[in-house]
Amino acid sequence: MSDEPQQQSGASGDGNWAPRDLPAGPGAPAGPAAAPGGKKGRGNRPKRTGWRRAVPTWRVTLATLLVVALVLIGGFIAGYSLVGIPPANPTATAQSNVYLYEDGSVIARDGDINRENVSLSQVPLHVQHAVLAAEDRNFYSERAVDIKAMIRAGWNTLTGKGRQGGSTITQQFVKNYYLGQEQTVLRKIKEFFIAIKLNREVSKSQIFEGYLNTSYFGRNAYGIQAAAQAYYGKDIGEITTAEGAYLASLLNAPSVYDVVVHPENKAAAVARWNYVLDGMVKENWLSPTERATMTFPVPGKVKTSTGLSGQRGYIVQAVKDYLTTHKVIDEKTLATGGYRITTTLEKKKQNALVKAVNDNVMSQTSKERTADRNVRAGGASIDPANGRVVALYGGIDYTKQYVNNATRRDYQVGSTFKPFVFTSAVVNDATTRHGRRITPYTIYDGSNKRMVQGPDGPTGYAPANEDDIDYGRITVGAATDKSVNAVYAQMAEDVGPENVKRTAIALGIPATTPDLSATPSIALGTATASVLDMTGAYATLANHGRHRASTLVVSISKNGEDLALPHRNTERAVSREAADTTTSILQSVVDNGSGTAAQGAGRPAAGKTGTAEEDKAAWFAGYTPDLATVIAVMGQDPDTGVQTPLYGALGLPRINGGGAPAQTWAQYTGAALQGTTVQDFDLELQRGAEEPRLPTDLETGPTETGTPSATPPSTPPSSPAGTPPTVPTPPAGSEPATEPTGPPFGGDGDVRGDHGTEDNSGIDDFLPRGTDSTLPTPSG
Repeated sequence: MSDEPQQQSGASGDGNWAPRDLPAGPGAPAGPAAAPGGKKGRGNRPKRTGWRRAVPTWRVTLATLLVVALVLIGGFIAGYSLVGIPPANPTATAQSNVYLYEDGSVIARDGDINRENVSLSQVPLHVQHAVLAAEDRNFYSERAVDIKAMIRAGWNTLTGKGRQGGSTITQQFVKNYYLGQEQTVLRKIKEFFIAIKLNREVSKSQIFEGYLNTSYFGRNAYGIQAAAQAYYGKDIGEITTAEGAYLASLLNAPSVYDVVVHPENKAAAVARWNYVLDGMVKENWLSPTERATMTFPVPGKVKTSTGLSGQRGYIVQAVKDYLTTHKVIDEKTLATGGYRITTTLEKKKQNALVKAVNDNVMSQTSKERTADRNVRAGGASIDPANGRVVALYGGIDYTKQYVNNATRRDYQVGSTFKPFVFTSAVVNDATTRHGRRITPYTIYDGSNKRMVQGPDGPTGYAPANEDDIDYGRITVGAATDKSVNAVYAQMAEDVGPENVKRTAIALGIPATTPDLSATPSIALGTATASVLDMTGAYATLANHGRHRASTLVVSISKNGEDLALPHRNTERAVSREAADTTTSILQSVVDNGSGTAAQGAGRPAAGKTGTAEEDKAAWFAGYTPDLATVIAVMGQDPDTGVQTPLYGALGLPRINGGGAPAQTWAQYTGAALQGTTVQDFDLELQRGAEEPRLPTDLETGPTETGTPSATPPSTPPSSPAGTPPTVPTPPAGSEPATEPTGPPFGGDGDVRGDHGTEDNSGIDDFLPRGTDSTLPTPSG
């Protein structure tokens, strides 16, 4: 240590030392030391630099949070003060919706409110629990609004996870009784404050009672009592736990979960029903033992007012489905009434379609024939130029047969699907297994139960022809005339089943169609598209391959304000050559094949017959240049709903597409187009489709190398272009094709099951160029 005395604080030793502040002593002034020059500063804290300058200090953050909190509190106080509980909205006396033809004349009115209020004590406790399990399990213990659920629902909606529900039963009751179904911010704000006030003024039981009496359950039923009558034909006090769980399920999606109107949605409805029952078990409202014994309670038939009798109910239901499916309006909002809906239906054509079906189908039934009680019919007609549905036939009477036969998707379309296979062949420039381009004149083997050959050999699929007829060697055009299953199953394999499926979807068949499977059987029409779906696809062919989505609605408005309808563009689905060449072979079906009854329309026509498996449905799908129409006759037991064969119906051994469906099509088309100019088809065919080429004797004989001659015949055939002839003589050793009974040329193709395999290898050298696959080995 230095012997020099220590300097006092503040003294300068060498003139460069900056002293530290002395601790404050008695009497010393508080606060920071004076800065140089006598100015006060912030001591030695460094200034914020770089990115730290952009980060708010804790003081700024705290101040911001305080401001936000004050704004929210102030807004809440203001909203609570300003928003009062209003009187009940007009939903309790909702207006009717009016449905109009395209000319403005009235088709039907609906919307008469079906409601019968009941007290909460009249609703069995197990039904109350079912509703709570479905909609709001914490209703009696929670607040009027669930902030977390609202935020979660809003976030899910904003992030594209679909519109999510975040409302409590109290909020839903406020919406149903005081406000409306509009999805607006203002309505949600009002709902928020009214729910809070209401929860303070009335009991939870009163709110729950009001909710049960105002909720919409579908089938025009408002309230739990009306729903019990609409679905099970009894008072709410008699509803079982299983039935109550189904009614509670309907609150989520009334029309979608109505398994009678939409049988294709039964799986989804059952899943929702199970969700409700499982929730009851979880909340100890139902014992696991009782739960295990329950089966799904299928509701009863739809009961409607006479105002929807005849075709009116089918039309109203189809229009509602169109509007809700295309998200023009949701079902609950539409059910409040007051909407004026102009449809695309034309009164003259609608009446003509109803008359044609009655004349050719329904009037031919008899109460003395058991099979006739199962007869159903569906029809649809579309203007190919604009996609407008101009006529629709859903059934004999909506008050008697409630399922719309024009829009249901549970019957196989049969051979009416075959044109899509040929269209796909042209679109994809497909060839046979031996590299020969597929045209109307390509020769295939039409042997009965012929094994379909794939790239790796036999596929294991060998469909039977209708009536087990062997056709031998036959052109594609003739195979279309006679609806030869063996030819089209092989063609589907040659084109590629996935390509066929894509073409069908492009033409207008929904991608979600049941049993639209990419296998060779797709050619035989195992898919269950609706009559309306098939009409749209055939309209695309009639419009030279240009597709425009079909529509049933011209406009919808309320209080003078129009709602936006889906934008429909006309798009190129398939090439014109593909569509027109398909039209050319379908003309031959009407002129020479199984659809000759369609000639009765007195118009140039193209079409195809079809029969579902076990003859459960018979179809005719056809078009003129200016109108596409599909008619189907179906078999269904009216008591069980099970599909039934049509054997013996209408007094006939069997019904096929060339019979009553084609006759109905002809009568309707002739009447619908009466007074209009007759139009001819203007076709642009694929290369090779205009000049048929038959094999010569030289080509049909075997050669040393196995390569057929490519020399064309010296004399062209006399058949007119566009009408493919058959090859008259089958090769030696094969069974001669016999003329089938029924409609000319064997009628329409039948959908059969798989059959045994056969080895067709080693015969290719005996086939001329232009043939498809192998012929059966000649018998010895």
